[in-house]
Amino acid sequence: MQTTLLKTIGAAAVALALGAAPAAVGQDFTAADLGGALTPMGAIQAGNADGTIPPWTGGITTPPAGYSPGMNHPDPFADDPVLFSITADTMAEHADRLTAGHQAMLMQYPTFRMDVYPTRRSASFPQRIYDAAIANAERAELTADGNGVTGAREAIPFPIPENGLEAIWNHLLRYRGDAVSQRIGQANPTAGGAYTMIMIEQEILFPYAQPGGSDGNISAYFLQEVVAPARLAGEILLVHETINQAAEPRTAWTYNPGQRRVRRAPNVAYDNPGTASDGLRTSDNLDLFNGAPDRYNWELLGRREMYVPYNAYRLHSADRTYDELIFPNHLNPDHLRYELHRVWVVDATLRDGTNHIYSRRTFYLDEDSWQIVAVDHYDSRGQLWRVGEAHGINYYEVPTFWTTMDVIYDLQSGRYTALGFDNQERQYDFSVELDAGDFTPDALRRRGRR
Repeated sequence: MQTTLLKTIGAAAVALALGAAPAAVGQDFTAADLGGALTPMGAIQAGNADGTIPPWTGGITTPPAGYSPGMNHPDPFADDPVLFSITADTMAEHADRLTAGHQAMLMQYPTFRMDVYPTRRSASFPQRIYDAAIANAERAELTADGNGVTGAREAIPFPIPENGLEAIWNHLLRYRGDAVSQRIGQANPTAGGAYTMIMIEQEILFPYAQPGGSDGNISAYFLQEVVAPARLAGEILLVHETINQAAEPRTAWTYNPGQRRVRRAPNVAYDNPGTASDGLRTSDNLDLFNGAPDRYNWELLGRREMYVPYNAYRLHSADRTYDELIFPNHLNPDHLRYELHRVWVVDATLRDGTNHIYSRRTFYLDEDSWQIVAVDHYDSRGQLWRVGEAHGINYYEVPTFWTTMDVIYDLQSGRYTALGFDNQERQYDFSVELDAGDFTPDALRRRGRR
């Protein structure tokens, strides 16, 4: 019964997405519209016809009173009321604005609901990022195989995407600050809700995003260390992510504390298991999608108005304990916020001759930030399997709109993995000083042996 339901919901949602695609995907606009009818990021500046999506007026440009870097980000929309809640009983009224995954979640878990709040287009970025995005519209190009980008600097390469690959590269190269240091928790609850919090420290340097861009081919240096619990502590992952993966693919290394050795890790990619995730997410599920796009055919289905997670300040709040947030089967819906936003819909189907545990994925990318906010994952039988959500906030100190919590729900096991618990941890540090020398195999070896 469940298998039939998931197949039916998935097929209906894809058909709806295909039918809702505009006659012209990117050709409606030109680069001359950026900063006018379109925002510098390529979003439609105007609101929708019935006013449920407001115009973009710059996003959050001033932090709330009393905020200073290092604090949990206070909710600028704390007084917003819940407009309505979507449950299994009411989802038929909203089906055209729900992903296949959200419909399946509502049907499968009676305790899950989606509280819908007023839409707040809070995404904002530095002026240099807006300027770079507009310039990239005229100079950025995909490589011949689509597995890389040339000519782009600092910001999204394709504010007016012509195809699905251009859209997904916008997510991969979107601005998330120049560098950041993070301490976050990951939980993989059992179906009954029991969990152990796994603490992870990460440092990321974005050479591509530096002022003026970079002449090299590295888009990001990524260092991830598990620091708790003791049985997992000391495992370290180092990744060099590239811009033109046709010229130079991703390279990765791991440090194993038992062996006290650094090893090359070519398997840290695609559908290999993600760090300490209990097999509930793949390596390329981190950030909802990362790495090379070469195993899929990417189709841009157009923009749609959808209910998606957004402005997740309640989920991020220092007032929340982890026990309050973690429920059996799903996060506590009392602390989740959904809004109506325009998203780009991209359908990815597995290429002939390649392998991946996901035969198809449907991505929903926020038009204001290019953050993937939701993903539907299908198994080799075409059955809806996993549901991904990114719960984002505006990090005022940068500013940038980025996820504070990524969740992958496994509908077949009734479990999920959630990464980003920072309610009781030190906050992201976007002022950290890092350089390429901090991300070499030798630096990894020194870090592991200290």
